[in-house]
Amino acid sequence: MKKLGIHSFVWTDGATESGIEQAMEKSSACGYRLIELAYLRPEKFNLDRLAKKAKSLDLDIAVTMGLSPDADVSSEDASVVKKGEETLANAVKAVRDIGGSKLGGILYSAHTKYSTMPTDRGRKNSIAAIARTADIAKAAGVDLVLEIVNRFESNLLNTTAQGLDFIEATGSDHVRLHLDTFHMNIEEANPAAALRLAGDKVGYFHIGESNRGYLGDGVIDFDLMFDALLDIDYQRDITFESFSTKVVDQALSLACAIWRDTWNDSVPLAEHAKLFIETKMAEAKRRRTTNARP
Repeated sequence: MKKLGIHSFVWTDGATESGIEQAMEKSSACGYRLIELAYLRPEKFNLDRLAKKAKSLDLDIAVTMGLSPDADVSSEDASVVKKGEETLANAVKAVRDIGGSKLGGILYSAHTKYSTMPTDRGRKNSIAAIARTADIAKAAGVDLVLEIVNRFESNLLNTTAQGLDFIEATGSDHVRLHLDTFHMNIEEANPAAALRLAGDKVGYFHIGESNRGYLGDGVIDFDLMFDALLDIDYQRDITFESFSTKVVDQALSLACAIWRDTWNDSVPLAEHAKLFIETKMAEAKRRRTTNARP
């Protein structure tokens, strides 16, 4: 693990610049070295000021987002695809301008529950759009990572295998997968095996519980996941993600079906998550050492 991060929605709905700054301060105070922000609009926030704030706290920044239906690069409508590509290009520039390291999330389709199957033409449109976006991201020094999500949030990439086929089709060496234990728990027959299948194509990793709340209070077998992370020698960032209606913004509540408070106090949640992840990683390393002994 390179850096341990936390999603800003643990602290704030992201509606104000001061809220984001406070989220940075709280993340740093809890010992995190990366903060994940939702899509930043330059016209709304002073990215230079936020970049300086993060730097003063020694925080890296990741940005994740999902496309809206009217900017869906997996659409068959050329004008919609064009708008989606412009949105992605602007997002890459925003990540660059805020001094961030990566752009992830549902970049290849709309973030919504679809009522139709994906089409071959739409998939090809998405592949081409991501390939072009990868060129922009590479030139900007921004990693591009595609989040594999459950069937209720996209119809295109729901499994690691689908994601691997997709990034191979882009022909780009600058596109990796953004995997998430919450989504893998829903869609993968064997989440740990899927992680091993992805191997060095994993560019970013989310740790989230099956109920979106406290780690360890759901059904995910994190021991298996941390063993798999060691097996693939994962050396990139890991970010804790948890959503509660106590904090999260209305748009994400609707998109992710966050209908209740999974927690009420951010600080103990964040402190527990950091300790949980560090403990599980240490335990996995001890198991490896013990099993390696003759």
